[in-house]
Amino acid sequence: MSGLAIAMPPPPAADRRIPGNHGIWVGITCEFVEFALLFSVYFIARAHYPEAFAAGGARLSSLAGGAITLLMITSSLFIACAVVSLRAGRRRRSILWLGAGLLAALGYPLVKYLEFGWNLEHGVTGGAGIFFTVYYYLTLTHLVHAFWGILGMLWALGRHLAGAYTPERHDGLEALASYWHATDIVWLAIFPLLYVMA
Repeated sequence: MSGLAIAMPPPPAADRRIPGNHGIWVGITCEFVEFALLFSVYFIARAHYPEAFAAGGARLSSLAGGAITLLMITSSLFIACAVVSLRAGRRRRSILWLGAGLLAALGYPLVKYLEFGWNLEHGVTGGAGIFFTVYYYLTLTHLVHAFWGILGMLWALGRHLAGAYTPERHDGLEALASYWHATDIVWLAIFPLLYVMA
């Protein structure tokens, strides 16, 4: 049967390109390295203070953690839909998806603000123990990255409305989607470590 195999030509170079641009992938790599270090701190601290980590997670609002997870996944989906729609030549639909992704993303800092308020009312501060110090370092650092992503969405939406993106040229929109998906992946690691497994 091997004689019947047909050699498929390689895909065109355009189909094999990395989405976005080189700059965003440098940024994403730096983000992953930064969080790899923070996750190392988490696991080292957890190994030395297992009781504090076992008790700490129970004091967090799993509702807030779950809501943020849902918002991040939904926002990532909407931004992916924006890219797919633009590639298909549906510019108006792409703009609507991007706007929806931005609205979902804005829910994240709102929920985090409410969560931090709830934490303070229940004595969950950075000084409440090693678990909460690690919790605040991880979540606040992630929130900073999310703010950068939200600013990127605002920038991309403005450029999209101005007609800067076309089905042929939309590297900026792809770069935003790549960064936001990376930030989403980091949260999907933070959520179980702090809110579920602790």
